[in-house]
Amino acid sequence: MAEKGPERTCIYCRTTRNKKELLRFVLAPDRTLVPDLLAKLPGRGAYTCMTSVCVKGAADKRQFSRAFKGEVKGADGAGLIDQLATRIEERIASYISLANKAGKVSSGTDMVLERMKDQSPGFLFIASDISADIGQKVKALAERNGVEYCTLFDKEKLGALIGKEMRVVVAIGVGGFIEPLKQETAKLRNFFEEGR
Repeated sequence: MAEKGPERTCIYCRTTRNKKELLRFVLAPDRTLVPDLLAKLPGRGAYTCMTSVCVKGAADKRQFSRAFKGEVKGADGAGLIDQLATRIEERIASYISLANKAGKVSSGTDMVLERMKDQSPGFLFIASDISADIGQKVKALAERNGVEYCTLFDKEKLGALIGKEMRVVVAIGVGGFIEPLKQETAKLRNFFEEGR
């Protein structure tokens, strides 16, 4: 039987899970609350579920102050949610840029659609401002071929991440970048499961 690993309890909803499934927070020396996305920062941690509901609830109910036994700076619910979303999106963006440098990226609607007919990429990013018709076409082909996708970033940002003009779709080829990208996009989806 596989070892479960250490468990922690969400300070808001009181659900107990493996600590890898939770979001860890630590205090900076000036008692500012810091989200520890990689769970590697030193110090005592407080945990919430990886959802905006639990993060906001813990902040609103002053659970961070209780967990760290004193006043905590930066424990504003809306501010924490924005900060976490930005940091997760930055991590996703850095993986896309790294995949591009490694030659694992193809972009542009025609090239990606052609590539999906010949061989399936590992993951797709579809611009948030793609036209409805093209978006449906790309999503339908991705679903038919079993390719995961995420609608994130606008055309300009997607293009900039790979050093190009605007791009409505970016495909990441199968390889070492796929698993971290899937994990980070799953974090983002889970975080906003109640709607952004």
